[in-house]
Amino acid sequence: MSGATNDELFARAQAAIPGGVNSPVRAFRSVGGTPRFLVSARGPYVTDAEGREYVDLVAGWGPAILGHADPRVIEAVTDAARRGLSFGASTPAETELAELVEQRVGPVEQLRLVSTGTEATMSAIRLARGFTGRDVLVKFSGHYHGHSDGLLAEAGSGLATFALPGSAGVPAAIAALTLVVPYNDLDALRVVFAEHGDRIAAVIVEAAAANMGVVPPEPGFNRALVDLAHQHGALVISDEVLTGFRVSAAGWWGLEDGTDTAYTPDLMTFGKVIGGGMPVAALGGRTEIMQKLAPLGPVYQAGTLSGNPVAVAAGVATLRAADAAVYARLDDAAATISAAVSEALSAEGVAHRVQRAGNLFSFVFGEEAATSGVRDYGGVQRQESWRYPPFFHAMLDAGVSLPPSVFEAWFVTATHDGDAIGRVIEALPAAARAAASATVG
Repeated sequence: MSGATNDELFARAQAAIPGGVNSPVRAFRSVGGTPRFLVSARGPYVTDAEGREYVDLVAGWGPAILGHADPRVIEAVTDAARRGLSFGASTPAETELAELVEQRVGPVEQLRLVSTGTEATMSAIRLARGFTGRDVLVKFSGHYHGHSDGLLAEAGSGLATFALPGSAGVPAAIAALTLVVPYNDLDALRVVFAEHGDRIAAVIVEAAAANMGVVPPEPGFNRALVDLAHQHGALVISDEVLTGFRVSAAGWWGLEDGTDTAYTPDLMTFGKVIGGGMPVAALGGRTEIMQKLAPLGPVYQAGTLSGNPVAVAAGVATLRAADAAVYARLDDAAATISAAVSEALSAEGVAHRVQRAGNLFSFVFGEEAATSGVRDYGGVQRQESWRYPPFFHAMLDAGVSLPPSVFEAWFVTATHDGDAIGRVIEALPAAARAAASATVG
């Protein structure tokens, strides 16, 4: 352990790092209080700098499907590190990882490895524009695809209004190439294509939304948007950075494949699980599109650390170990925990709705959500979000680490066994009472 408290570590970090964090949600601004500084993790548990252990329901924001520090992954990473940390050259393992993805996900005929989900989506958009010769992008309100300039955009006042910047530092001219429409609203999407169809390069969509809490697509939505985009000569980029290889062996696409809502996106983006917790991400799709990337085509993309051998080793080991039994355990743990949370909240009279997309889940508070659920970002925003901070801190005090925002998905691992789940369940009554007694402001 460091010997310092979380408070001391946060004060030191704030002097050296903007906001004391290297990714904003870690700052606990949404829930208040001091972030926990983690120093180790194993299985379903994480340990902070003060030596306190927590049942973890963040799982590295998704990649720890096997549990933290899985021995098979650690061994693969250690072996790779002994051979060298970075070569800046091709390695056999890059091809192995690409082949594993292509075997699992039908629409992916070729894959390009990058380092982050942001880089994957940014590159996919550039590729879509290069392939179609068009400039305009369509995204959905509340969907997050990384922090590149063209994606940090908010909707205007009308369904087909060009976007305004959603972050300082984003030029208005860049944001204006993005159209933002409500999620799960095919009529809005039809309006956009009717007015701008010959300018639209691509629609980018989370395969199942999980960055505004979990909001699954309505049945047939993904298929309908693919059909609509193709009618107008536009591509569809399905973002599976959070869902890919977590909600099934083939991600969300795999859950719909073989059903009457099956669809085939043109490009797909991956992250999180594909790197087993290390910085690996990827974009993939049809060969004719992917071969527009340099060195074969005119769309430039490059990265010294793309396909880093140590990171790729973690991804290969994770995907090879993620068999049907792993996905069954993930599904069982998610179902058990989400049901227990819902039961505890109901016992205290807290109106809410469990939102699920496979084994991803989250909670939306309020009578509106309890009655009809939520289908878009507006519904998420109207919830009683002020009930979450006291719930979060009650769970944290009891040794359970939740996502530090009501607008995030919850993640389990295949190592969330009876003991870990039991600790979560024991913490719930007090947390539910805290949510029930919460007040606005």
